[in-house]
Amino acid sequence: MTMKKKPVTGMRDILPREMEIRNYAMNLIRETYGSFGFVSLETPCVEHIENLSSKQGGDNEKLIFKILKRGEKLKIDTAKEEMDLVDGGLRYDLTVPLSRYYSNNANELPSPFKALQMGNVWRADRPQKGRYRQFMQCDIDILGEPSCLAEIDLILATSTLLGKLDFENFTIRINDRKILKAMAAYSGFPEESYNTVFIILDKMDKIGLDGVRSELLEEGFSQEAVEKYLSLFDHITRDIEGVRYCGEVLKDVMDANVAKDLQTIIQSVDAVKTAKFKISFDPTLVRGMSYYTGPIFEIAMDEYGGSVGGGGRYDEMIGKFTGQNVSAVGFSVGFERIIMLLMERDYQVPTANQKKAFLVEKNMPAEQLLKVFEQATQERSKGIQVNISVMKKNKKFQKEQLTAEGYTEIQEFFKDRM
Repeated sequence: MTMKKKPVTGMRDILPREMEIRNYAMNLIRETYGSFGFVSLETPCVEHIENLSSKQGGDNEKLIFKILKRGEKLKIDTAKEEMDLVDGGLRYDLTVPLSRYYSNNANELPSPFKALQMGNVWRADRPQKGRYRQFMQCDIDILGEPSCLAEIDLILATSTLLGKLDFENFTIRINDRKILKAMAAYSGFPEESYNTVFIILDKMDKIGLDGVRSELLEEGFSQEAVEKYLSLFDHITRDIEGVRYCGEVLKDVMDANVAKDLQTIIQSVDAVKTAKFKISFDPTLVRGMSYYTGPIFEIAMDEYGGSVGGGGRYDEMIGKFTGQNVSAVGFSVGFERIIMLLMERDYQVPTANQKKAFLVEKNMPAEQLLKVFEQATQERSKGIQVNISVMKKNKKFQKEQLTAEGYTEIQEFFKDRM
């Protein structure tokens, strides 16, 4: 049987040029987030199937790579349904594993706990540009902080990172799930239908106001409720004034602190941000995960044409593990999309070490080769990257390749000419 050389569908090999950028970005992430007080952790790539199928992950739960039971536990003949055959799955995000991690280790962790987690996740999705079945996620989360200080910290840390990677003029869109629910309640939609309303609202940027109206009516909602709901969007501006308007109009169905906190987040971020970006109130922002309970946010970047990151507050997830809710909020950067944009820009890593290449003649005597290694060791002690290679017949092509790889100096060593 012939071995297959291409990766499994939806997976990919990563070449050295991209790995250089990825490694630089990962180091910059640790450095930047570390300066905000976040600490690194790691969780297993395999999670209990019960955790992954807990109806917390939205549509991602349809994309789980499930793992068969092993040995005597795998009883194919008596299995009646798929869940009789599996007991684990590859994680589809880092939030569910973090919640389990915190629940299991809370007694040994500070409060609040500021977590940084980077790692691969897997989704059985349809591969497309910027979307793979295995991809790196990068999350920061603050657990145990109920105030909006957590949201401010997360947004500032994430925007600072993007600024250091030379991204600017992006927009962080922000909303609150409590505002979404209050708008639905104010309009007269039944509470059990809120998710249906939000799913349709989430299409606003694609189908427009008229499209949302049509779909809501097709779902059987009353004309009065639909018109009252959509009329809100005619008056809500995408700034502080829009948040204030929501606070005033929805005061009978929403806690006043919801609008106040959102104003504080927007004003604080705007006042002290270091990167060049806008933070904008977006009452149509929904986010797909059902576990969000408060403020939600997304990073929109024109050069990508979509979201390159997002997150929000999920105060009830840890309670699913422990029976006691813990304040929690997180922000995830779309690592793969960021790397793709940097590659398209031909991004040059600014802190790359000086690179030298030593070309040695074939069959060089051991004592002369030793001198080459000694010289290379001296150069490396100065922080210079040194690559020692045997000269090829086509030396011109070899040098061109090395130059393309970033080697700025190429030295040649010949037998008896040291």
